[in-house]
Amino acid sequence: MTTIRLNCAKILQTVLEEKIFFGELKKQVSEQDLPYVNMLILLILRHLCGLKKILQTFLQKKIPHKNRIAEYLLLSAIAEILYTQTAPYAVINETVNHIKKTCDKYMAGMANAVLRRIVADKEKLRQKADKVSPLPDTFLSVLDGYEAAEIKHIADFVNVLPPLDITAKENPVALAEQMQATLMPGGSLRLFSYPKIHELPEYASGSWWVQDVAAALPVKAMGDVTGLNVVDLCAAPGGKTAQLAAVGAKVTALDISENRLSVLQQNMQRLNFNDVRAICDDALHFMQTCPEKFDAVLLDAPCSATGTFRRHPEVLHIKNAEDVQMQQNLQRQMLNECHNILKIGGILLYSVCSISKAEGEKQIEEFLKENKHFKIVPIKKEDIAPCGHWQDELILQNGCVRTLPYFENSLGGMDAFFICKMQRII
Repeated sequence: MTTIRLNCAKILQTVLEEKIFFGELKKQVSEQDLPYVNMLILLILRHLCGLKKILQTFLQKKIPHKNRIAEYLLLSAIAEILYTQTAPYAVINETVNHIKKTCDKYMAGMANAVLRRIVADKEKLRQKADKVSPLPDTFLSVLDGYEAAEIKHIADFVNVLPPLDITAKENPVALAEQMQATLMPGGSLRLFSYPKIHELPEYASGSWWVQDVAAALPVKAMGDVTGLNVVDLCAAPGGKTAQLAAVGAKVTALDISENRLSVLQQNMQRLNFNDVRAICDDALHFMQTCPEKFDAVLLDAPCSATGTFRRHPEVLHIKNAEDVQMQQNLQRQMLNECHNILKIGGILLYSVCSISKAEGEKQIEEFLKENKHFKIVPIKKEDIAPCGHWQDELILQNGCVRTLPYFENSLGGMDAFFICKMQRII
């Protein structure tokens, strides 16, 4: 533990100040330290608004910018004191020593006094922290268009730890029984306690892959694509590509990143999907220059990823309305080019893992006002619920799908997704 708390504070600082996903920084952490770092960072991010409120209560003045690492060390320490079973004296001693070395003895003295007062009133302060909304004001701007009750339900799921969802290559019922997993209405398998991924049954044989239950719905919403020539734009890491291949589609997987495309190819190799054609290209360039016409296009578009906060709570603090607007502009550009590579009568499936209506409902509404190539094809209940019935109504009045984190709440919720099925008519 000599430097692990300092490393956590530095990672937290990088995530919040440079707006980087925590997952991109995990490679900096040793395999031995990763479980602890992962636990603490995610804990802090889920409770960050409450932790900041507690810290501000004890600070007489703002921490100088040059000593801002002390703020992250204090937030980390407060999270450990309030929400873990770690001995408080160990947390205080190490945190104070790190602040003394990275800042100065005066800052260390302040930290020591603050943390000891927090330990003395731990239970009351935890209750106070828990009453603070986990949604910062910058994220509330992303939720424009939602009712107050919906926002409360969304906030309630920030601290609900997500289970593990997997998609079976075939026969999900049999695999669910073998793995003692819960079979979700969409056919996904859900595990609430699990070892390392590669230690689960049938991993080596390529019988399944990890994929959130909501992320598995876009391909299901496409309907029967057996034998069709389908292009999966922005395909990496390949969950939806694998779904298409599993049902017998002829798949072209496109991604702009060579590294991400390499990961996709490795995943296809493990799953024994050897006929997937992989292309490294910018989706806009591809659609503007490709002479081929496809039977179906899957545009799982670049987005703010704000619908994934259950697994990536940092999005609550690093994404805002400006990020949504930037992605919305790119999505519109991509939507406007899709007709170039799609046969008349072909299907365009648009999806985003964003909770923002600007990237979903409003995006499609505005797109169809200006674009006469497409019409909405209502998504069928039987396509997205082949193994049962959803507790919540996923299908909107216009035939699109909207999932929210608190849907299927008794079974652990799901990511927020928007899904729209369209047909090219001219």
